[in-house]
Order: sequence, then structure tokens, then C-alpha cells
Amino acid sequence: MSSPVAATDETSRPLRADARRNRDALLEHASAAFAEHGVEASLEDIARRTGVGIGTLYRHFPTREALVVAAYRHGVEQLCQAATDLAAANPPDVALEKWMLRFVGYVATKRGLAATLKTTADSHTELFAYVHGLITASITSLLDAAAKDGKIRSDVDGLDLMRALGGICMASDQVGSQEQARRLVSLLMDGMRYGAPAR
Repeated sequence: MSSPVAATDETSRPLRADARRNRDALLEHASAAFAEHGVEASLEDIARRTGVGIGTLYRHFPTREALVVAAYRHGVEQLCQAATDLAAANPPDVALEKWMLRFVGYVATKRGLAATLKTTADSHTELFAYVHGLITASITSLLDAAAKDGKIRSDVDGLDLMRALGGICMASDQVGSQEQARRLVSLLMDGMRYGAPAR
């Protein structure tokens, strides 16, 4: 899934296959390190975990902020790609519920990335607009499919659902609270299924 936002960590030339693999691996390990240790995680350790030198990391991401931005964008793109994958493999309402669970799980582990970027929000306006558009499109697609299949009510609004999920994320912003988040997502799904034509 390509980004219309100008990347701070890429040149206009396409990357070679090995360079692309290194970049993707760096993003995966950076995302894991940021989730575990916060955005001040050691860049040297990220490079070591990836199996590359620190020079390779800096060639792709000249600054820590560039790596944080790329990791955040990469994570959201993966989250939204999961909506497509889940829709292809599950009934529409099941795909929606599984994606909602993935969403709250993602927010729980990546909250620090977004918080860091929002401290310099003026310089990331396009990034946040892009991310918001991706998430809105994913939610809308899943909702439309489930409503068309008669598995949820047809009057569920995508923005309302985003706000509800945001509330669940805020209410579950404590260590070990993911079980509570899962229960709340299940209750939210029960509410959307109530009165659905197929039920």
C-alpha cells in the first residue's frame, strides 16, 4: 500500500530488492523496539536486531524522527491491509470484529509513536491526514460489507465507530487491560448486531 505523503526517509529512486528488504526489516524491528522501550529505544540495538550496521539504518532513516514517522506510517498501513485480508477470509461481521480487536491492540502498543509525533503535529499534518483517511476507509469498507450482508444494523456510522474504539482504547490504557478491551469490543459488536436483518 503506497503512501501519497512524501516520505522523509526515501529518495525518489526506487529501492533495490535487498535495500527494500533491509528497510522493511528495520521498520519491523523498530516498531517492536518502540513498543517495548518507547521512542528513545536504542537505534544501535534496532540495527543489531535487524542484522545490519548502524550506517545502513541511517542511510534509510537519517534521524530518529524519520524512523519514528516511518514506523508509525508502516504500522497503520499494515493495520489497514489487515482489513482487506480479514474481509477475504471471514464472514463480514467476523472480519469487522477481528479488525476492531486488532485496532485496539495496535493502539495499545503504538500509542507512544502517535504521542511523540503529535508533539510536533504542525510538521506532520499530512501524515495524520493520510493515516486518518486509511483508517476511515478500512472501517467504512468493513461496516458496509457487514451491513450489506445483513449481519449488523445499517445505521452504524464509521466516524461514530472510530470514536467508540477510541474510547475503548482510552479506557483500556493500563498494563494488562487488553482483556477488558476485548470484552468492550464484544459488547460493541453485540450492539451493532442487535436488530440486524439477518438476525
